[in-house]
Amino acid sequence: MSHGFDLVDLRLFLHVIESGSITAGAGSAHLALASASARIRGMEQRLGTPLLLRERRGVRGTAAGCALAGHARLLLQQEQRMRGELRQYAQGLRAHVRLLGNTAAVAEFLPEALGAFLVAHPDVDIDLQQQQSVDIVQALTRGEADLGIIADSADSGLLQVFPFRHDRLVAVLPPEHPLRARDSLSLSDLLPCDFIGLAAGNALHEHLESHAAQLGARLRYRLRVHGLDAVCRLVADGAGVGVVSETAARRFDGALGYRPLRERWAWRQLLICMRELDGLPAHARELVAHLRSSAEGEQGGAASRR
Repeated sequence: MSHGFDLVDLRLFLHVIESGSITAGAGSAHLALASASARIRGMEQRLGTPLLLRERRGVRGTAAGCALAGHARLLLQQEQRMRGELRQYAQGLRAHVRLLGNTAAVAEFLPEALGAFLVAHPDVDIDLQQQQSVDIVQALTRGEADLGIIADSADSGLLQVFPFRHDRLVAVLPPEHPLRARDSLSLSDLLPCDFIGLAAGNALHEHLESHAAQLGARLRYRLRVHGLDAVCRLVADGAGVGVVSETAARRFDGALGYRPLRERWAWRQLLICMRELDGLPAHARELVAHLRSSAEGEQGGAASRR
């Protein structure tokens, strides 16, 4: 441990910071007050800077103390995760990967890739949840998930990222719709139309709503459904227009028309992201390697199709 701190030191310091009291922190850490005080003084001496401001009603962290608390929290979360995983292996239980993805990733690109991984790794389960890219970045930064798939339109911050897939949003149009005469469209072209959309809370739904709001408008929905294929089927029946991933639109080519959206935000590189690859459990690193390999295979297939 850097500067000679052990896990007992770090747990104690977090208890003190969170309670605002050395006495209460010592109690939570199951240490005598004298021992706890000596440990904190030793930490300050090793660092050469105060970690706590002693005040009449308790203590609070200095700038250095707050920084140490943040690092300690991450280290202890990682240690707890490590113990849990090793316990699972010792008991013959299954390992878990917490994976977050945006709509395109969850609906279009991950099912095939994850299916092959699960077949090859029968002892690993995956908890897959759909969120907006910006929320995925925040969840990963807070340590609430192992991996994420985001669009490059979101700021990935300090996360480590690898390319996964290219994705383009397109407008899907019913047969004989007048906008099919155009080669490309903008979201503003679609605003007068009735929409078939995705359910509230869906990542793509929120994405489109935010861009419509920037135009000072709201999308007019006739129906909202769960799934891109359901949107395409209803559009093909003539119920309205929609916006979906191009991969979904291709499956219904002929039954409906689709046109690319001209906006920059409609062209997206999907990225695999994580806090730090080397800090992930072994089975999560194996999933990253699998997803990266599938991405390389898809790029090669796309090149051969061109």
